[in-house]
Amino acid sequence: MLHRNRASEPIGCVILMLGLASLLLVGCGTSSARHSPTRTTPATGSKAGRDEPLGVSGHWKLVLNLTFSDSSLNTGIWRAGWFGDGISGPINKHELACYNPQNVTFSGDGTVNLNVTQVPSTCGGFTRPYTGAVLSTNPSDGRPTGGFQYTYGVLEAELYVPSAHGQIANWPTLMTLGQHWPEDGEDDIMEGLDGTVCFHWHSPGYAPGGNLGACDPAFSPGWHTVEADWQPGSVTWYYDGTQVGRATNGVTSAPMYIVLANTVSVKSPGVAEPGVALKVKYVRVWQPDGAQAARAGYEHSF
Repeated sequence: MLHRNRASEPIGCVILMLGLASLLLVGCGTSSARHSPTRTTPATGSKAGRDEPLGVSGHWKLVLNLTFSDSSLNTGIWRAGWFGDGISGPINKHELACYNPQNVTFSGDGTVNLNVTQVPSTCGGFTRPYTGAVLSTNPSDGRPTGGFQYTYGVLEAELYVPSAHGQIANWPTLMTLGQHWPEDGEDDIMEGLDGTVCFHWHSPGYAPGGNLGACDPAFSPGWHTVEADWQPGSVTWYYDGTQVGRATNGVTSAPMYIVLANTVSVKSPGVAEPGVALKVKYVRVWQPDGAQAARAGYEHSF
């Protein structure tokens, strides 16, 4: 997703899609390792209670652990809108939906659901045929208090990616953004494009359109654990505990915030049936601890 204007645009690779065939597992500065077999149920037991990132070695301290078992949104961290309350957005001009906080729901199973509905919505002076959902931790989106941003570390989320016609449905995404786009970069950790899941790093001056990464045609709809290990000078992506890519050019050192979204794009192959959503079980951030980590620039703030 490409972050384009402060109140109405990231969301990547879409405006510069070269066609799915040219993107599949062909990236700049990335690895093409395959992820482990698809999981169709969320992790449980000790795996869900891990005190370290899945598949990422190191000594880590959990600095953010957002779960959704309370059937209500933690508004001290999340905002269900894009630089505003009520109907807001879109993030990107290619979207066919605005965002409505009412499309963020809880079904009582320990997940939050980001729904897309076939209900017209109006935002930015335009009426769009669908309505989607967004959650952001941006502390500088006009809210008086709250939010979360971090510099370096491992971001991990367990989520259910929806399907339509056997493909990834809609435009689901997990990404991080800095306060000044595009200079601060954009990390699309998991993004549904043309029915396939992709991972990309966007920053000025690197690769065509400033876009490093690839797509993974083997990533099927269902439950997955997705991660980005953001370190000084690099971002490494993991799907289900296995490295799938790495970017080493133009990686920001500026703080970034977290965005979850489910919307519809001109690049989407179809819309999921009513009741099918991007489901999220948790979002976590790990960082190393101690004086050495502080000297390396690891930071986080609420």
